[in-house]
Amino acid sequence: MNEKLELQLKTLPSDPGVYIYYDKDGKILYVGKAKNLKKRVLSYFNKTPAGYKTKILVKKIHRLETTIVPSEYDALLLENNLIKEYQPFYNMMMKDDKSYPWICIKNEPFPRIFLTRKKLKDKSEYYGPYAKVYPAKVLLETIKNIYKLRTCSLNLSEPKIDEGKYKVCLEYHIKNCEGPCEGMETKEAYNKKIEAVRSMIKGDFRLAKQFLEDEMYRYAANLEFENAQIIKEKLAVLEDYQAKHTVVNPNIDDVDVFGITSDELSAFVNYFKIRNGNIVQSYTTEVRKGLEETDEEILEQAIIEIRQRFESGAKEILLPFHLNTNIPNVKLIVPKVGDKRRIVELSEKNAKEYRVEKLKQVQIIDPERHTNRIMAEMKKLLRMPVEPRHIEGFDNSNIQGSNPVSACVVFRNGKPSKKEYRIFHVKTVEGPNDFATMEEAVYRRYRRVLDEGGDLPQLILIDGGKGQLSSAIKSLKMLGIYGKVMVIGIAKRLEEIYFPEDSIPLYLDKKSETLKILQQVRDESHRFGVRHHRIRRENTTIKSELENISGVGEKTVELLLQKLKSVKRVKESSLQTLEEILGKSKGKAVWEYFNS
Repeated sequence: MNEKLELQLKTLPSDPGVYIYYDKDGKILYVGKAKNLKKRVLSYFNKTPAGYKTKILVKKIHRLETTIVPSEYDALLLENNLIKEYQPFYNMMMKDDKSYPWICIKNEPFPRIFLTRKKLKDKSEYYGPYAKVYPAKVLLETIKNIYKLRTCSLNLSEPKIDEGKYKVCLEYHIKNCEGPCEGMETKEAYNKKIEAVRSMIKGDFRLAKQFLEDEMYRYAANLEFENAQIIKEKLAVLEDYQAKHTVVNPNIDDVDVFGITSDELSAFVNYFKIRNGNIVQSYTTEVRKGLEETDEEILEQAIIEIRQRFESGAKEILLPFHLNTNIPNVKLIVPKVGDKRRIVELSEKNAKEYRVEKLKQVQIIDPERHTNRIMAEMKKLLRMPVEPRHIEGFDNSNIQGSNPVSACVVFRNGKPSKKEYRIFHVKTVEGPNDFATMEEAVYRRYRRVLDEGGDLPQLILIDGGKGQLSSAIKSLKMLGIYGKVMVIGIAKRLEEIYFPEDSIPLYLDKKSETLKILQQVRDESHRFGVRHHRIRRENTTIKSELENISGVGEKTVELLLQKLKSVKRVKESSLQTLEEILGKSKGKAVWEYFNS
């Protein structure tokens, strides 16, 4: 640490604000916010950094700058703006360069309603932006089915209409427009429809329903039943749209909802904008972590960024957990029960589904990144000092102690390395003793690895509970490598994960990638062990059958199996073939045994 930085650390203020770290070349490394600048900044230098990235960051810091602001919320706003402007390497990024669509009600006589990606300063009304274009198109199509609004770009000023400058087009003749260009529809009647559409876009369908019901009754009173039926069908279209976009409680109004899920590399944040009981916006994004940010820190920044992006002025925000930051004139609520809680759970579910979808895409497009994510997750969940890039799994296989074998499978970067699989024919154990078999297999495996100077795995997985795990630990202690290698057991019934010297098992999420990898290692060791146990059992049976033949001993049996590979081939062999292998006397004896 240089003298200038030491001096800066001694004179830090205790106010809320933003701090900026620079490297020796003057490049911004990281931007952060704090309720107390002195406590927050000194925490980087007075404590041992928790994560690897943070350690690297601290080593690179050459100088820092601080900016004092009135409140923590102001610090959050300034931090967000600085991150967007400078995009520091160690900050989490929520990049999104998309141009989102808006629904525009044009500022003109007889306003048009259309979809646009350009928000102009032309005094028109813009609603959105919409995270996806499809919901906006569905809404516009619904409006088009209900109301007859013009789509032309003519200047429908009163003087030009009065002069009879325009003629109705095809849209009028196919009954998609009322013909305001020829004065067939008044401004008042047209604006009444626009008012209903405006409310509908905001999520309030009452005006639209009232407008249609009035029209339907008017036609019915004039005995125009065909037109009344058309309006009734449009009312059904509106009610169908509303039913598909209504949240549990229609009284929930002007609320923002946030949900989040995360792993070691990224967080996934979902946002709902709810108006009049309808989800009028749904948006999910991935936030790449810069350091070891918590979900609380990520959500704080995401709320500011997303509400700015979608121009939300909601006075109430529903969250899955409490935050330390207060937003002026906005209530932050963590609902425990009821409709609001269900909306938060729906938001969290959307975030989780988005994460799964992204993981599948990454697995195809960028397998290395997918592997890095899984390894980082395994390191965290299994409380390991390093990532388990090399895993070895053990399982025993026997029937009442007969033909016992122990299988060792090897996984590298979460994938089977089949050329490294090994089978151990048990030598020192008599009878069905699973614990002693495991002890022998683990000892023999790592005795050889040490003798040959091979690499030890980062993780050993034992198929079984506390008993099998204790047996493996006993062998590792005898070899002097206990503590150098992580060893755990996995019990099949409830998928409990057992750690050495810990009687309480760990239960992982059933959808966890970590559990899936451990299950795959366990299942592969079981499959490999059972396969070789069957081969050994069959070979034993074959030898017994061949040794029953008069004049055939153990060496003759081994010669036959060496040449013909299986008892089936021995049975199907011709007399000539058997005589060529064993000679005339023994060859004839074997042939007659199977062909008499």
